[in-house]
Amino acid sequence: MRKRHHFKTQCSSSLRPQGTKPSFKMPFLLLFMMLSACAASPQDLSGKMFTFPQETNTARVMLNTSADNLSAVTVCLRSFTDLSRDHSLFSLATPSSDNGFLIFKGNSDKISLYVDNKQVDYLGLGYELNVWHSICSTWDVESGLGQMWLNGKSSPRKFLGGSRISQPIVILGQEQDSYGGRFDAKQSFIGMISDVHMWDYVLSPCEIQSYVDNLNFTPGNVLNWRALTFDVIGRVLIENRLLTCH
Repeated sequence: MRKRHHFKTQCSSSLRPQGTKPSFKMPFLLLFMMLSACAASPQDLSGKMFTFPQETNTARVMLNTSADNLSAVTVCLRSFTDLSRDHSLFSLATPSSDNGFLIFKGNSDKISLYVDNKQVDYLGLGYELNVWHSICSTWDVESGLGQMWLNGKSSPRKFLGGSRISQPIVILGQEQDSYGGRFDAKQSFIGMISDVHMWDYVLSPCEIQSYVDNLNFTPGNVLNWRALTFDVIGRVLIENRLLTCH
């Protein structure tokens, strides 16, 4: 597979003043070094969030993973939205499976987990609109079991099966209907997403609770919100996390 380079929008846009045409007088090697340095620098997003302000089939954030072959997965994130329609919260695709690992919110009190294009639904977890939710999903290839956690409340463990996850493309804001593409605006996310972490093993219930309570937890070793390499495409904002006053 051709190696993908993800350049953060903030970095690439800073290479020349806005409103000016690109100059090709700069030596190509120097330009390549600047872009490579920009792409290679993880960003600490502690206290930040991605804001997706409108329904589109383009706006998204591509996350650069540190592993290409996974036999187990835990994904945790926090989200805030008023969407009652279907929408994607976390979309991972592989060359053989557009729903390699997908966390998908349905139009009722249902959260679905897809692994290798197989789906299970979790009901009755108490999903509400216009509040921050902490959502975690786990799966491992040995047992084939998946589980969903909402704000520390766990679902039953359900069988998904599936095979190892290789060469993943991870996208926030859109749901991949092909490997890295074919987005549907009616499944896009509108709202805020923060604190995205991904591990190559199944977290214990205590570790998940530590994440939910924002206590001292081990950050993700595949995706780490405190050291994230990503590429913003379209109208997505990076803002300070909005906290509720008490």
